[in-house]
Amino acid sequence: QLDTLATDPPLGDYLRLLAGVCRAQQQVLDQPPAVPALNARRIQESLAHGLPPLAADTLVRESAWQHLLDAWLDVFYTADNPMVRAALTRLHRADETQRRAWGVALLAGQYEGVPAELVPFLGAGLQLAWTHWLFGLRERLEALPEPGELTHCPCCGAPPMAGVIRHRGKLNGLRYLVCSLCSAEWHFVRLKCSHCLSTRELDYVHRDGTPGDVKAEACPSCHGYLKLLYLEQRSDGECLSADLASLELDMLMNEQGFHRL
Repeated sequence: QLDTLATDPPLGDYLRLLAGVCRAQQQVLDQPPAVPALNARRIQESLAHGLPPLAADTLVRESAWQHLLDAWLDVFYTADNPMVRAALTRLHRADETQRRAWGVALLAGQYEGVPAELVPFLGAGLQLAWTHWLFGLRERLEALPEPGELTHCPCCGAPPMAGVIRHRGKLNGLRYLVCSLCSAEWHFVRLKCSHCLSTRELDYVHRDGTPGDVKAEACPSCHGYLKLLYLEQRSDGECLSADLASLELDMLMNEQGFHRL
């Protein structure tokens, strides 16, 4: 999807770079390295009490995710871009303590605590680790009841990256939120703000002159917004590439006084 959407410079170069990031992630997911086992008792207790079994704010302070980051750095190939190469070298050479501090800051939304050039690559390693763990728990999680109106991921506690409106079969018209960290999806009712739960006069905005497959759900109560991908308009769409390819919509929402949640 990122390669397909990478048509216009300068955004096209960035999307092609991230397409390479995603291919490397997939390669490591298909052949993961040996990673220390998670605490089985903690997972069981979390599931029993309705808490995220892969709680990001806990696991990021441990070292297991860094094994997957290293595996991704070993696989990732990029063209001879000196800035990219310098960022990857800095991330590769950083010690465990420094990486942990960056990871904690990034997942807490404290972006000033992370060098900006490292964010896409550190984020790729974090996504990879939590997605790998999610696959390992998939059967146990599928047996759980629907979580209800959760504004954060029931699996890891991270905020949603975007929402997707399904268009086929019994899921037609339903909205699922897509986690920004582990890629889990969970049902969340439509026409309700996914942050403050308000139903008051939500507005649905898209950039003039662009396809209507991605819209921003804007809430006048909390002045936040969440992007929605409508699969009826683009049946092969997926949230990560649709989000990155619609940065103009973020700029429009910022101009109108809304902030991304």
